Amino acid sequence: MGATNVQTFIASGNVIFDSTVKKERELEQRIEAGLETALKFPVGTFLRSLPEVAAVAACPIFSAAEIEGAAALYVGFLKTAPPEAACATVSAASTAAHQFRVHDRELYWLRASLADEYEAPKFDKALGASTVRSITTIRKIAAKHCDPIGDKKKSS
Repeated sequence: MGATNVQTFIASGNVIFDSTVKKERELEQRIEAGLETALKFPVGTFLRSLPEVAAVAACPIFSAAEIEGAAALYVGFLKTAPPEAACATVSAASTAAHQFRVHDRELYWLRASLADEYEAPKFDKALGASTVRSITTIRKIAAKHCDPIGDKKKSS
């Protein structure tokens, strides 16, 4: 499928690999086709470089104080950056207990309380397909595979 040094990360659906394929969309399509052939059903993939993972882990959209006071932070990875109108739709769904913001190709969901149940609106129509991860998982990936400026760690 165009990948080497393939390894999964903590049974989270995340796979870390190297590739010489330069065009992200081409690589994404290769992986999706390979998975569909192997599994007999379509599997959406959402590729990010290690520097992009490091940037998401830093969570540029909420302040440190907002994150510290929250119960949970999730990140939805999107195929492409959505148009402004879609971002406005997402922001309009926010409440005091559940804040939604879009930055680049990510949807951030900050939950004030886990006790406050919330039926998350389906943003697929506005944003397209996504896959959601806890910021904790994303930070673990960044800590293991990225140096502090987000480049791939060098093997020693």
